[in-house]
Amino acid sequence: MISRVQIAYNSFGMALETYTNTGGIKVIERFFELPLDYAKADGKKIRVFARNLIPIDKAKTPGKEAKLPYRTSLPYLSRLDSPRSNCMQVDRVLKWGCKAAVDLQEKYDPAHYPETRANSNKFHEKGYQTLWLDQRGTGLSTPLTPDVLTDLPSDLDKAEYVKHFRADNIVNDCEAIRKILLGDQEKPEDRKWTILGQSFGGFCALNYLSFHSEGLKEVFVTGGLAPLVDDPDVVYAALIHRVAKRNSIYYKKYPQDVGRIRQIVAYLGSNDVALPNGGRLSVIRWQALGFVFGMHGGIDKIHQIVFRASNDLELFQKLSYTTLQNIQDQGPFDTNPLYAILHEPIYCQGKAPKWSASRVVKDHPQFQWAHVQGLGETEPLYFTGEMVFPEMFDDFAHLRPLKGAAEILAQDSTWGVLYDLDQLAKNEVKVSAATYYEDMWVPLSEKHLLLADEDYLRRYVDFDLAQDTARKVRDTEQYITNRLFHNGISVNSKEVVKQIFQLSKREYD
Repeated sequence: MISRVQIAYNSFGMALETYTNTGGIKVIERFFELPLDYAKADGKKIRVFARNLIPIDKAKTPGKEAKLPYRTSLPYLSRLDSPRSNCMQVDRVLKWGCKAAVDLQEKYDPAHYPETRANSNKFHEKGYQTLWLDQRGTGLSTPLTPDVLTDLPSDLDKAEYVKHFRADNIVNDCEAIRKILLGDQEKPEDRKWTILGQSFGGFCALNYLSFHSEGLKEVFVTGGLAPLVDDPDVVYAALIHRVAKRNSIYYKKYPQDVGRIRQIVAYLGSNDVALPNGGRLSVIRWQALGFVFGMHGGIDKIHQIVFRASNDLELFQKLSYTTLQNIQDQGPFDTNPLYAILHEPIYCQGKAPKWSASRVVKDHPQFQWAHVQGLGETEPLYFTGEMVFPEMFDDFAHLRPLKGAAEILAQDSTWGVLYDLDQLAKNEVKVSAATYYEDMWVPLSEKHLLLADEDYLRRYVDFDLAQDTARKVRDTEQYITNRLFHNGISVNSKEVVKQIFQLSKREYD
């Protein structure tokens, strides 16, 4: 049975911190105390952090500015993003008679603070104030890190704790915060907010539409029309063809890297190469650099790493500290282990993931060094994509304490329901989505996967799963482009925001 959790909780008893930055944005920082497990609301609590951004040019006098954010004429926009970095923030539209937004930010870097991000400014220009929320388990929101989890006595305890950090509970947090901030508004419409889901934020947005649509005014999704599946097998069966295509493009652009990479991987296979933080640079971890192939500039970025590593081996017969540090910094898992341990379970509803990516990749020999090594020197070894393998819990220093818990979660089939397909079919909340035709991270429907020939799979596999989702969610419209990749909203926020808002405000003849 699908249950809808009733949420009504008080804010965390802490003073607000407020300041105004040089860009004319008033920043209000907030903490909330919320249940770890919403089925046990009186049990253990976690702290969740949110940062509210309001353009002060909307407050025409010092007196009005001082009263922000409690009374403004701006709606709220909330943004849900991917948990791949240290700080994940959800950006939602709250509404004190104002537009509101919540965002999941990717890392704690001054250049990535929400008040300095271009896409945040674009929403402010559209008349919104934004609320940036550190997703539970990341940033300042009771971060889930190995040193914290060591306080739990067993692998089973760690696994049970981590299970509370999927999209369903992120959305429960959002609803609790919405009610705290907007619950006293007189008009029902003023108690709603708008959400923007980027990447994993699309999973959250679909969960929100399934179980708490009464809190939503509107939904925007960019690079994140999540596949409505019960386990990740069909996703990876689709994704592997898109990753192979990106490898082909890479080697066509940099054909000399075929030999360089074979040289590097042969070296890694014959040596135990330690990374600066104690991690291990194995062949599998090297191949995982292909993670960035789905981003703008990713192919060129990997080439520069390959070029430097090859030069190191020619000069020193080993990899330099600079190269190793650069490689170490490419992976998000040391700083955000939550991204690794829940990477496959985020798809699961009543089924176990069973290391899905690892099983799928084994059926494709171009990704297997043991196979490619025995072929001619002109045969390339392929990089993998956004995938998590069990060996990573040995290779990444900060994943090692979670190895046992990760294995438990990989075999767990008790995952709850994430989506209500009946509710999505009768959805009444406007959904405007930006879908990227060449998106390597948003995967082909199972029907098309079974019927399509190989050429079709390679060309369309990642695009069609998103189309299946769009067809199943009523009142969804898309801006579809082949000019942007998965991080399109970061690379060209002006164009993406313009297009999704045009969809939102479209009037029909």
